[in-house]
Amino acid sequence: MILVSTLCLSVTASAQLIDLKGKVIGSGEVEGIHILNKTALKYIVTDTDGSFVIPVKFNDTLTISGLRYKTKEIVIDKSILAKKGVEIFLTENVTQLDQVIVGKILTGNLGSDIKNQEVETPINFYDLGIPGYTGKPKTLNERKLAEATSGGGLVPLNPIINAITGRTKMLKQRIKLDRKIKCVEQLKAAYQNIIFEGEGFSEELQNRFFNFIMDSEKLQDACNAGNVLTPITFLKEELKLFKIQLASNDKKD
Repeated sequence: MILVSTLCLSVTASAQLIDLKGKVIGSGEVEGIHILNKTALKYIVTDTDGSFVIPVKFNDTLTISGLRYKTKEIVIDKSILAKKGVEIFLTENVTQLDQVIVGKILTGNLGSDIKNQEVETPINFYDLGIPGYTGKPKTLNERKLAEATSGGGLVPLNPIINAITGRTKMLKQRIKLDRKIKCVEQLKAAYQNIIFEGEGFSEELQNRFFNFIMDSEKLQDACNAGNVLTPITFLKEELKLFKIQLASNDKKD
């Protein structure tokens, strides 16, 4: 009886979260490095000196990532828990060029040749006497919508006709769908491995899951979040709902 109680206390203690003090060390700036506890879904960013505090327990996995460094993962073992502290050394992410071109090569393509020149300020097409759009590039459907809702004259007929025929509404729906697809693709590229770790899902089931989240009202919020925790929490919650749907479908079959 005493042995069983001791074992229970030991298991409970190992499952409790403790505040782990850590420090990231790198060759350059170490402020704002992302520290994610994938197991407990806790998230923090480093201070100016690379220090951080994050809740952990035994066997939790920390993912450390930053723009200029290679992503690193560490597993919380007994020695880290005993010290309640850890130093993490990051390796700089050096992008190597496959090919070096010496000199300026003109191709005859205006956009390409402008990019190939050493220009300190952005080129404005209107300064060159060429009509052009210098803002954020529009998608095909966004350009179609702009054309459908614009027109000249005292009473512009183009927007009126497109509104009556339903073309404007249809284009808005297409743009909304385009944004959803782009959002899902971003989430899939960034978090697919984290979300399905240990799930044993086939590639087909994973693709079905990402189709499943297309209709979620929280989808855009997950993509627009300025942190890592929000989209991961969103995906974990949606995965629970997806599993419930799968189980329900299996019962029907």
